[in-house]
Amino acid sequence: MTGFYLPGEILGFDGIGTEKHGCNVMAMETSTVCEIPFERIEELSLQIPVLQRHFFQLMSQQIEADHQMMLTLSKKNAEGRVATLLISLSRRFGRRNLSPNSLRLPMSRMDIGNFLGLTIETVSRTFSRLQKEGLIKVDGREIHINDHEQLRSICHAAK
Repeated sequence: MTGFYLPGEILGFDGIGTEKHGCNVMAMETSTVCEIPFERIEELSLQIPVLQRHFFQLMSQQIEADHQMMLTLSKKNAEGRVATLLISLSRRFGRRNLSPNSLRLPMSRMDIGNFLGLTIETVSRTFSRLQKEGLIKVDGREIHINDHEQLRSICHAAK
């Protein structure tokens, strides 16, 4: 498990250099995918120069997100990892004009554990602990973030 993508997000940048992708994609719920061959993006970028800049920005954001996730996995404890994931999802939901406070997780606790390098039990205990502290409210896959600032402070402090 190397990532979770939300509607409107672009994946597949890893295949540009080698013309091969290093992983497979699996939809975790009903999804729609729009395939755009890279050759077509190149053509359109010549016709619409601002498009090329936009794709460079998207690639830069993906590199930064991957860098942050590597730091999270290598340096943070379970609470920091889960908090970082929730804050990341909140930001991404907000960019898509969805509520940054009420998140419906598209993945199971097991998937979250695989992604964050944690057991399913640790993920569940961490959600329970964050809920007990009043930072989030958990109802199955529905997560309501009550305190973004405190959750962010866990992201920065958890080592």
